Amino acid sequence: MLSAESITWLIKQDALEWPGQLRGDGLLLTLGSPLQPLTAPSTQVIDLADQASIDDLYGEPVADWTSYEMMPGEMLLGAVEQPLRLGAGLMGMIGGLSHLARVGLAIHVTSPFVLPGWNGHLTLELVNTGPAVLRLHHGMPLGRLLVFALDGPRSDDVASHPFYGREADLKSRYADEFPTNPSQR
Repeated sequence: MLSAESITWLIKQDALEWPGQLRGDGLLLTLGSPLQPLTAPSTQVIDLADQASIDDLYGEPVADWTSYEMMPGEMLLGAVEQPLRLGAGLMGMIGGLSHLARVGLAIHVTSPFVLPGWNGHLTLELVNTGPAVLRLHHGMPLGRLLVFALDGPRSDDVASHPFYGREADLKSRYADEFPTNPSQR
C-alpha cells in the first residue's frame, strides 16, 4: 500500500490523477451525481444473460440533488464526485468509512478492487442495512481508495474498460460484457 507521500509524488509524475482530497494514506471518496436507484422490476426474475432484463431494475437517475433519503433495505448506485485515473502499475482498493457502517450504510458491496488503467468515475453500491432512513448529502465523504503499486513486469499500454467509469451511466452491463450465447463471444 502506498503512503500519502508516494501518492502525492505519483500525482506530480502524472502516473495517477486525482483532483480530490487525501485522507491518511488513501484517496477520500465523496458522493457525486448522478444517483441511480434500483426499483422493483416488472418481472419476478432478472435474467442475467439478458441486458434488457437487467436494465429493468433501474429507475430514473437522479442528477440534480443536494440530499437524498435512503430507505431501509434500499440499494442505490452513486458516482464518486471526482474522476480517477490509475496508471498501468497501480491498482486501488475501496474501503468504507466505519462511521457510516455503524449506522447501517454499506458503500461498496462487491469486489473492492480498481484495476490498473482505470479512468473515470467510480461507482459505489450503497445499501442501507440499518433500521432507519438515512439522509445522504451531495459531496459527503463515503469511503477511501487505498492505492497499491504492482510488482513485476507490466504493460504500460492499459486500455480503459468500455463499460465503466462514465459518470452518467452507473448501471450494470453484465450481459453486454459476458454474453452467454457462444456466437456473441
